Amino acid sequence: MAKPSFLLLILLFFINKSDSSTHQICIIGSGIAGSSLAHFLRKYSPQSTTTSHQSILIFERNDVIGGRMRTVSIGGDAFEAGASIIHPKNHYALEFTKSLNLSVRAPSSGANSLAIWDGTRFLFQTFSPKSDSPILDKMYDLFNSLLLLRRYGFSLIRMERFVERMLKCFLKFYEGFEERPVFGTVEEMLKWAGLYEYTARTLEEELVDAGLSPLLISELVTVITRVNYGQSVSISGLAGAVSLAGSGGGLWSVEGGNCQIPARLIQSSDVTLNLQEEITSISRLGNSYQLNSTKGNSYSCDIAVIATPLDEVNITFSPPISIPERKLQHTHATFVRGLLDPGYFGLNSVADIPELIATVEIPDLPFTCISILKKYSDDDMTYKIFSRAPLQDALLDRLFRLNDYVLYIASIYSSRKETIRINWGAYPHFKAPEVFAPFLLDGFHLYYVNAFENAASAIETGAVAAENVARLILSRYPGLNSRDSSILTSFAHVGDLLHLDL
Repeated sequence: MAKPSFLLLILLFFINKSDSSTHQICIIGSGIAGSSLAHFLRKYSPQSTTTSHQSILIFERNDVIGGRMRTVSIGGDAFEAGASIIHPKNHYALEFTKSLNLSVRAPSSGANSLAIWDGTRFLFQTFSPKSDSPILDKMYDLFNSLLLLRRYGFSLIRMERFVERMLKCFLKFYEGFEERPVFGTVEEMLKWAGLYEYTARTLEEELVDAGLSPLLISELVTVITRVNYGQSVSISGLAGAVSLAGSGGGLWSVEGGNCQIPARLIQSSDVTLNLQEEITSISRLGNSYQLNSTKGNSYSCDIAVIATPLDEVNITFSPPISIPERKLQHTHATFVRGLLDPGYFGLNSVADIPELIATVEIPDLPFTCISILKKYSDDDMTYKIFSRAPLQDALLDRLFRLNDYVLYIASIYSSRKETIRINWGAYPHFKAPEVFAPFLLDGFHLYYVNAFENAASAIETGAVAAENVARLILSRYPGLNSRDSSILTSFAHVGDLLHLDL
């Protein structure tokens, strides 16, 4: 038998070397999870890894980037339609905003009015000044604090301590690599941070044990969970704690829309973006995956990552995967430019309408909350309404009717100038005890970032999960070894500096 020539052996060596060093990573979803994953894969990959050796493809079924981070335009103004607030201790969101040269939209410094509505009357109400005087703002802030303290007592302090304990545990996810391992499952990740027990019980159970009064839980806490997650205090404890944190002070957003974060992350991560291309099937073929799309295209990927909730997408997996059944909680966001009728709430004038009207957990209430987004004049404003079901025109015409004495009349009598409706599959329907899908779906290289969403759903939790999955990918796939840990740990401390700057 003839031996292969030395030249042929050299040629085969270089061919095999080239194949083994070329990796294609396919990410399904361009929201915060998918864009953060692409960012961290680039950030943590070796300095010698070039884009030709590691290509990243992102598939987005819609015509815009951002997933559940989106804006709507009314009257020439852009308003947040999806994820709208960011906590001051969300280190990754802060770092992204600063490194991508985005501008922070600071929270309103003035006192805002809140009213809790039970369908017939206001159970509790705070007030805001009718002028822009900073002195009056401070006076109203103090007055409103006294109103809250008189109604809910020192349970407010216990609620704050409950949230602070959760945040202290959550901040462990920003520790350096020497202290923070790579996690293969959501359970491991939560147990390491001391958060897993929060997912085993309902928020109501956690708050009762924390000493909160029934009145605070049934009113203010319920209002917060309904506004932020569209659900009651029966949600799991960790999701509830995150929801409560999202009602605190110092909340901020990105000037021009939070959706700029994923858009800029993708732009800066050297990826190939395929918009309006939905993946319909993922098949493992030996050491790679074949992805088929609605456009009839097929893609071969070494690593496939699901960075969108699997609950309402039609992807066929071969071999099949097994994950716990989960339902999404739908929030219907309705944007209206017009003038809310004060008579609907038993008020005498538009000036008496609070800036945020939130509701308690009563089945027949048609909406979760109504908030004023912008005042153009005394008789022209833009509102955002959250509800669990679509709001019919008849109800909207009643809410925004011009004639106080005419009920259920034609829309010609409505003050609505513009109406935009969005149906969001916004977040999981949280239910204690939570059961989690794995980050690794098949034991090979098929990953699921949104498995973490059963713990809590927010911009920052998506980024935290993506950061862990990026390290998990780099630690498991040959040739994609991450950089030296001393370089990686420096990122964990950036958030503290950004928090001070903010």
